[in-house]
Amino acid sequence: MKRLFMAAMAAWAGCVAAAPAVPADLILRDATLVDVAAGRLVTGQAVVTRGDRILAVVDAKQLQQYKAKRTLSLKGRYLIPGLWDSHVHFGGGEALIEENRHLLPLYLAHGITTVRDCAGDLSDTVLQWRDEIAARKLLGPTIFASGAKLEGYKPLWKGTQEVGTPQEVGQALDKLRHDHADFVKITENTMRADVYLDALRQAKARGLPSSAHLHGAVTLDQAAEAGLGTLEHLNYLLRAATPKEAELTAQVAAGTLTARSAAEQSLASFDEGTARAAFKRLAARGTAVVPTLSVIRITAYLDQDDHANDDYLKYIGPKLRQTYEWRVKRAALDGPDAIAYRHASYEKTARLLPLLAEAGVEIVAGTDAGFLNSFDYPGQALHDEMAVYVRSGLTPVQALRSAVVAGPRFLGKLDGYGALAEGKVADIVVLKANPLEDIGATRQIDAVVTQGRLLDRRKLDAMLAEVRDWVAAQ
Repeated sequence: MKRLFMAAMAAWAGCVAAAPAVPADLILRDATLVDVAAGRLVTGQAVVTRGDRILAVVDAKQLQQYKAKRTLSLKGRYLIPGLWDSHVHFGGGEALIEENRHLLPLYLAHGITTVRDCAGDLSDTVLQWRDEIAARKLLGPTIFASGAKLEGYKPLWKGTQEVGTPQEVGQALDKLRHDHADFVKITENTMRADVYLDALRQAKARGLPSSAHLHGAVTLDQAAEAGLGTLEHLNYLLRAATPKEAELTAQVAAGTLTARSAAEQSLASFDEGTARAAFKRLAARGTAVVPTLSVIRITAYLDQDDHANDDYLKYIGPKLRQTYEWRVKRAALDGPDAIAYRHASYEKTARLLPLLAEAGVEIVAGTDAGFLNSFDYPGQALHDEMAVYVRSGLTPVQALRSAVVAGPRFLGKLDGYGALAEGKVADIVVLKANPLEDIGATRQIDAVVTQGRLLDRRKLDAMLAEVRDWVAAQ
């Protein structure tokens, strides 16, 4: 019996040894994996990819089961999931399409494998890019797009769907569904407050995530209760950080107070206890916040830095640079009091960030990068944004989560993103240093894997050089 058992075991071992190796495209081994959600480091494991997916994350001893076209030994390196910039813009009109298209490599070269386009005046072009990138016909970050945003009649911005009745809101949302928009963007410049709230409710009823500014005649509680998904721009929350919010909002609604005056009074009457209570209610309703703090800081301090010598300008097309001028010229008209207000407003706004985190509000990293927003550079801006978060009181882990986990969670995409795990999209960034210790490590990029395609440092540098040379030729 013993001999029979030993013979059976030998035969089984032979079968195992003879099992064919599993084909793979890429193996990343000997690196330290960063579990962003848990805020911990994982050693001794390797990532195996095939096609655009992570095939397996296995102990290094199991790698003999796989036969890859390429294997990289990354000792001393750190692997994180691809970064998300959840608030970008492509726009400026058809004459700027090529300049906008040349922004796509800038995102990938900075480890940003996914962007959330929050509307501009090139929505149809962006939707086309989104589909071409998904089909691997165009190299760029995965795009989740809002399509044309909703606004009121006679809007300030181009490329909008004008709505003024519940029926028109429904028709606009139907169009977004037809265009396969990933979410809806709602702004408030000319939209009535009742239509704004109805748009939020209709979007929620349709299961379409919403992203919006805060209407001047609507309180934060009203917007969140109506179903607001993400509030864009942290400075809107100053209005909810004062005991006078209801009073100021009512005055704006009645037309007896301007939005600017309401903002000034909100700043003057800031109360931390009121802010904390408002943010807890916000968290309970599930509304997330996209701070765009870095660009708010840039605008606030244009009096101290005109950015004329920014090296990154070499990557920005001349017509896109021209769109920066409107903010620059407007800021130049401000006198000492207005400049002091800009500074004070930014500093108080930044102070809200840790209060949001403590209240349990989801913070989603986004930059507002693209056209119009002066010196808010696509690619670099996300790293600047995360650095501002840490300077404002978040930990590196919290800042990294905002750019890795929070974005896909908002869109219901955590099944494919946000972690290095089997079945996830093969979006990976190879870093030279540990981002859990220093958020600046996210700038130290050794390679990027986007939808399974490896872009090593040489390729990334070539991409940057190509954009620089193309811009210079314009």
